[in-house]
Amino acid sequence: MPVELHEKEKEYSVKAELPGIKKEDLDIDIDKNHITINAKKEEEKKEDTKGYRKSEFHYGEFSRTVYFPQDIDIEKTSAKLENGVLNIVAPKVAAEKEHIKKLSVS
Repeated sequence: MPVELHEKEKEYSVKAELPGIKKEDLDIDIDKNHITINAKKEEEKKEDTKGYRKSEFHYGEFSRTVYFPQDIDIEKTSAKLENGVLNIVAPKVAAEKEHIKKLSVS
């Protein structure tokens, strides 16, 4: 599945192209530094027209994992499927300041 990843100041935006996939056939797992998109497609078409019969079916499962260079807030991450495009917005977790301590030499 083709995927686009955009980094903004406070969030990551992921777009995945999923034509023909319904939201109930999607399973999205998120962790602090990655998102895994699992999709399942089952499609069957039948035609019966004046003396000939045609049947086509497509099915399969696929997945894609996207890794982020900075941790994301899994509680505020959201996903929306619209017109065959999955949009995921994953806010970044504020980076913790390093704690530096000076040691005195005795």
